[in-house]
Amino acid sequence: MRENRSDLRAVTEELAGGIRTRLPESIASVLEGLTSSAVEHVPGADHAGITVITKRNKITSTAATSRAARRLDQLQSELGEGPCVDAATHQHTIRVDDLAVEKRWPAFSSAALAATPIRSALSFRLYSDREATGALNLYGDNAFAFTEGAEEVGLMHAAHAAVALYAVRRHDEFESALASRDIIGQAKGMIMERYDLDGVQAFDLLKKLSQESNTRLVDVSRRLVRREHPAVDPPRTRRAEHR
Repeated sequence: MRENRSDLRAVTEELAGGIRTRLPESIASVLEGLTSSAVEHVPGADHAGITVITKRNKITSTAATSRAARRLDQLQSELGEGPCVDAATHQHTIRVDDLAVEKRWPAFSSAALAATPIRSALSFRLYSDREATGALNLYGDNAFAFTEGAEEVGLMHAAHAAVALYAVRRHDEFESALASRDIIGQAKGMIMERYDLDGVQAFDLLKKLSQESNTRLVDVSRRLVRREHPAVDPPRTRRAEHR
């Protein structure tokens, strides 16, 4: 059933409000909320998931509302084909009306039918950067589950998901930059005090140590602080935590 404009406006306002309230949370929390909202609001959607494909073609399910949705991500990762892969890499929406007669990805279609109750799919590209691309995937247990109206609502969800992901990632990057600046500042202060140098000279020395050891400036600084105060673990940046 095609949703009217007032319904779409209401869903848009709800999505925007949800994003605003969840931005301080982790990426996982935001993605979980977005996939749940997609199942609730997109006609025909019984399952939803968000998939990330790295530049090395590693496919990871970062959020899924069901085991079936996560299983389809696993199959696409194992087989290297499927609607999510095409949506994420070719920048367009992919709609699958019936996996039983789908010819574009024969291996995936056959495996999906054997492993899950899912018969139809909608996949939307979310973002692309130097490290990865992402896609929002909606799945239905019935053939021809998604109409043009459902595709329109799904596209709206994908747009909000892309905005939310960008905002959360920028928030994480900002926190990481603040933590790095604090660590570098501590190390610079220690060098200034120990060697009677001014701020510019201390920072130049840190940069030289970084270059000569082929180590990031923040990591060199963290080691110096930890060596001086072994009982105190300097705050780690988010990027370092997830390595």
